[in-house]
Amino acid sequence: MESAGIPGARGETPQPAAGPAGRLPPRSEPAKRGRPRSEEADRAILAAATELLAEGGLGGMSMEEVAARAGVSKATVYRRWPSRGALALDAFLAEFTQQQPLPDTGTFRGDLLAALRGWIRSVTRTPAGRMLAGLVAEVQRDPALAAAWREHVFEPLRAQNTVLVRRAIDRGEIPPDVDPDVILDLMFGAAYHRLLQGHRPLTDQFARRVVDLIVAGVTAP
Repeated sequence: MESAGIPGARGETPQPAAGPAGRLPPRSEPAKRGRPRSEEADRAILAAATELLAEGGLGGMSMEEVAARAGVSKATVYRRWPSRGALALDAFLAEFTQQQPLPDTGTFRGDLLAALRGWIRSVTRTPAGRMLAGLVAEVQRDPALAAAWREHVFEPLRAQNTVLVRRAIDRGEIPPDVDPDVILDLMFGAAYHRLLQGHRPLTDQFARRVVDLIVAGVTAP
């Protein structure tokens, strides 16, 4: 995965592209040259990036500030992440994905509600919300980061939640021709809209109303 931050933002020095076709080695793969990667340094860098993103969003994070807060050199940060966008994405993944377990309540409504509640809880009670808003804005102008976002965030989460719809079809709760993509777009699209626009709060009442409308529509004669 490779992405480019905003060139020149907050004094950053643009870095060269990493590898062919804009791809980086897998994040878990040790560096093949020079000194071995330090897991302690990785954790410190990700923790520093998470703090800065929570405090000021992506616009408030620079590689220099991450290095200073993590207690490492800027070169150490750039050896691991070639740009601010790539680092922000990994920090977001570390914060967000562990908070999105696959629900199994036994009912279609229960599973959808548990999934939406988990998403809302992450973006309203942890740094993930501010991180997510900044990344959504950044991927609109960074094609490489957009591709990485789809590969590492959107597609895995979409695949996981598609399981909820397939289960309901298998149980006979909803018709077999229901389109899982439409259901998930309706559910998470409404949540993203409130997160990004900020016009109304992301509450549990909102989650229940969204899910109840979807279930009513899918199960209507």
